[in-house]
Amino acid sequence: MPSDMFMWFIVFWSVLITGFLFIGGYFMFRKFLKSMPKEDGKSTLDWQDYYIDKTIHLWPQDKKDLLEELVSPVPEIFRDTAREKIAGKVGELALKEKAQEIDEDLLIRGYIIATPKRDHKFLRKKLIEKNIDFSTYEHLFN
Repeated sequence: MPSDMFMWFIVFWSVLITGFLFIGGYFMFRKFLKSMPKEDGKSTLDWQDYYIDKTIHLWPQDKKDLLEELVSPVPEIFRDTAREKIAGKVGELALKEKAQEIDEDLLIRGYIIATPKRDHKFLRKKLIEKNIDFSTYEHLFN
């Protein structure tokens, strides 16, 4: 009896560890693919860092705070990555549009474009909480 329980414990533990290894490997592989250079010689992460560096001075404190509040539903372990991805997309939009400052419109558009559709419901909920009208962005949600 005790050896049967120990055997099942070992089987359970082996399956659990194998599952964690697969999950970790999946996320590491995704990060690896994003760091691979594209045709222009820069990776997705290189471009993201470039846009953040070029537009860091355009971010007023209230927009940094708004970004922080918008990414608050993201699990803490992924929050830094989400924040950087969104800031990179907002920076890209700001450079393309030659913006003098990051405003609410740029931030919301960048957030919608940078995040997957499954996360848009959290953004909508946050915008409703903040009393921000998002009807002008409906075309980006679809």
